[in-house]
Amino acid sequence: MEIATQPAAGVAATDAHDASELHDLGYDQELRRGLGVLGNIAMGFATISPVVGLYAVVLVGMLVAGPMWVWALPVALLGNLLLVSVYSELSSQYPISNGAYQWTRRLVGPKYAWLAGWLSVCAYLAANTTIAYLAAPWFWTLFDAVPTPNELVATAAAFIVAASLVNAYGIDMLRRIVALGIAAEAVASVLVGLVLLLFFNHDGLAVLFDDMGTVHTFFGGSSLAALMAVLAVAGWAFIGLDACVATAEETHDAARNVPKALWGAMLAVGALVLLNAFAVTLAHPDLAKVVAGADLDPVTTAVVSNFGGWAAKPFVLVVIVAFFACGLAAQGATARSVYSMARDGVLPLSSQLRKVNARQAPIGGIVAVTAVGIAGLLLALNSAAIGSLIAFGTAVIYLVFFLIALAALWGRVSGRWVPAGTVRLGRRGTIINAAAVAWLGFEFVNIAWPRSILAPVGAPWYQVWAGAIVTVLVIAVGAAYLLLKRPDRLLDASTSFADQA
Repeated sequence: MEIATQPAAGVAATDAHDASELHDLGYDQELRRGLGVLGNIAMGFATISPVVGLYAVVLVGMLVAGPMWVWALPVALLGNLLLVSVYSELSSQYPISNGAYQWTRRLVGPKYAWLAGWLSVCAYLAANTTIAYLAAPWFWTLFDAVPTPNELVATAAAFIVAASLVNAYGIDMLRRIVALGIAAEAVASVLVGLVLLLFFNHDGLAVLFDDMGTVHTFFGGSSLAALMAVLAVAGWAFIGLDACVATAEETHDAARNVPKALWGAMLAVGALVLLNAFAVTLAHPDLAKVVAGADLDPVTTAVVSNFGGWAAKPFVLVVIVAFFACGLAAQGATARSVYSMARDGVLPLSSQLRKVNARQAPIGGIVAVTAVGIAGLLLALNSAAIGSLIAFGTAVIYLVFFLIALAALWGRVSGRWVPAGTVRLGRRGTIINAAAVAWLGFEFVNIAWPRSILAPVGAPWYQVWAGAIVTVLVIAVGAAYLLLKRPDRLLDASTSFADQA
């Protein structure tokens, strides 16, 4: 009996310590701590998602730079691992939801924090709509049907509602379903990737160094311009790690487990994306068709042509499972980020947005995320509009990454922040942090940079410029609210890491 109750007693003691840490940050424990380190890894893994990430980049990458595009992936992964290093230090010292808002508030100040938090929420709201919209066609593919735009919107809306209902049921239900989803995704990714790589290498390794004429066609022979474009594409595959931070207040021993989860999720997804990107490229039966734009689904083509027609429907099911797990985790993370800001009263309708239901889920944030996600789907009735939303979401996620890394670097060099959590990088931390700022600043500009090659054929000029235009508009709206409503006055401007070290 004593042996059986000891683990529970240990968890209770850990949770009490976590609640005490959260109280020291100025908040009561309102959400239920139901995640261990594996559960937190699952949230990050599902949101970054190797299957969703691969589908987001493989076609565009090949169109831009031919088979050699795959070499941009390890560069982008290494760049984002610099950010993981910074996140690890911050989350170990301040294990709290919505790092963009909570961390920068203490590193720089309330105005900077509010704007960073605002951009973070807007970016992930856009991402939720994007995930649902991109998932919708797969449900119809399962039945060999071609949907109308209205049917796609209705399917995506149902996707959002279903994910929100699971989130509203609490962290335990969310954890179980996400875990099942990523288990299927991970097993399928490993098996498919290894089989394609080991037994269906049609072109040989030499093809990985061939641009198939794309550098000359699209970039006038400029290898540098092609490299910049393909790095912008590769960056899309490695976003979503904020889900680990968003669920920090629901993770046991968060100061130790969230940093582990950040590394575990990013490295696991990174390895699977690299494996499958190289495998699909080497196993594709006709890469020239992809580069020419005649094969718009090279991943499915590579799988079905090598495994046989029987694999088509099981593969579609795996993709649907991956998208649903991704949507679940992403909506949950966004709802928790909204909750984290709303409890300070700094968002419109904060009293409603900060509500927690009987299952200790942030129901106010969940309802808001559902409503905004469905409203955003109305843009899907116009392909240029939904394309603009996708471009904006990706660019601003990197802007938020940049703002967090910049705040951390400012904290270090100004003496305002001396890392004092369970993860401390010491002197090399400043070098890593500076490198992260350089990479993320470059990648934000690179992704937002207007390129017709990254927009659909015949896209209007404003879609080509969508990343930059919508980013400026969202910053302007946030700045206007900040100046008119002064939410920063509700925050304690003197709070800093140095004060609480």
